[in-house]
Amino acid sequence: MFQKHDISRNACQLFGGQSSCGYDWWWHSFTAHHEKTGEEKAFFIEYFLCNPASGSDKPTLGQLPDNKQNGIRPSYLMVKAGTWGEDAAQLHRFFGWKQINVSFGVPFMVKADDCFCTETEMYGSVAVTQEDANAHPEWMCESGQMSWNLKIDKKTAFNVGYGAGALFRKLQLFEMFWHVEGMKTAYSGTVVWNGETYRVTPERSYGYADKNWGKNFTSPWVWLSSNHLTSKKTGKVLENSVFDIGGGCPKIGPVALKRKLLSAYWYEGKCYEFNFSKFWTFTRTKFDCKETDTQIIWHVEQRTWRNRMVTDITCEKKDMLLVNYEAPTGEKRHTRLWNGGNGTGTIQLYHCGKLVDEVYAQNIGCEYGEYDR
Repeated sequence: MFQKHDISRNACQLFGGQSSCGYDWWWHSFTAHHEKTGEEKAFFIEYFLCNPASGSDKPTLGQLPDNKQNGIRPSYLMVKAGTWGEDAAQLHRFFGWKQINVSFGVPFMVKADDCFCTETEMYGSVAVTQEDANAHPEWMCESGQMSWNLKIDKKTAFNVGYGAGALFRKLQLFEMFWHVEGMKTAYSGTVVWNGETYRVTPERSYGYADKNWGKNFTSPWVWLSSNHLTSKKTGKVLENSVFDIGGGCPKIGPVALKRKLLSAYWYEGKCYEFNFSKFWTFTRTKFDCKETDTQIIWHVEQRTWRNRMVTDITCEKKDMLLVNYEAPTGEKRHTRLWNGGNGTGTIQLYHCGKLVDEVYAQNIGCEYGEYDR
């Protein structure tokens, strides 16, 4: 069963070769409601560590022209925070490694100034003026202000198995690792976005928490997840269900495994997994992601010996943003990495050829991008 919590996988992984060319991030996304109007709004917060071996008292930004020309790799903690929707924006705040307190133990802990994150809580703030965003393209962000103070309760895990186990982590075989300690996470607390306060409540946060780490990113890059699911058979909201799909083109050393996705569907207390690394399940995957003038569209079909899952998701580009990362090598090859938190769509689940349920999914976290050719 994939529903096995393992917070050792959430520990900081920037040791060995990954300390000089590696990243490690903890991602959180959730829905909040305006304290006065009740308006629903989705937010994201991420703590992104990069290349501690070359760290100093100030952050080293890889997209500065001099650093790009001289092959100087980035090194910092980047606190990324923002929102999707009509006022979509990502805000970045950077710290040098000598300003950061990182625990490599279990549970993990990251702290710099007023920014903090561990398994059960996080708080922090980011503020970027329009003038600074314009003057500093190397910050790779927009303008705005956001602060947060949140409790984190990770309900359901997606443990991908031995591929992110202790041996593979120690050997650092994959170019990009993934662990989902909270594919269903209940958040509570407050977010202040550009002066407006939003309340986050566990039952309506539809939260998600995972982490990625490694030496570079995947292309294509695919992610889809939601725990706001309604049965089309019964019309009932499924209180004990969540799905998660991620991957694209995993690499073991120089060997690329073309067009592979890992998927988990926790449907009302039952596990349905589509995991290519568990070869004995004979998992087969086909997926197609495309961009139109107004939408990003995902179609994923996966099968094992007994089960089949068909996922069709759409997100309006006006509700998304082009999320920015630079690799620990200093490259920025993903220039159109679409990221959203307001996707909608359907998931059909079959067992032994019979339809278990078709669900309508909302508040879907979603991502798609490919390297520039």
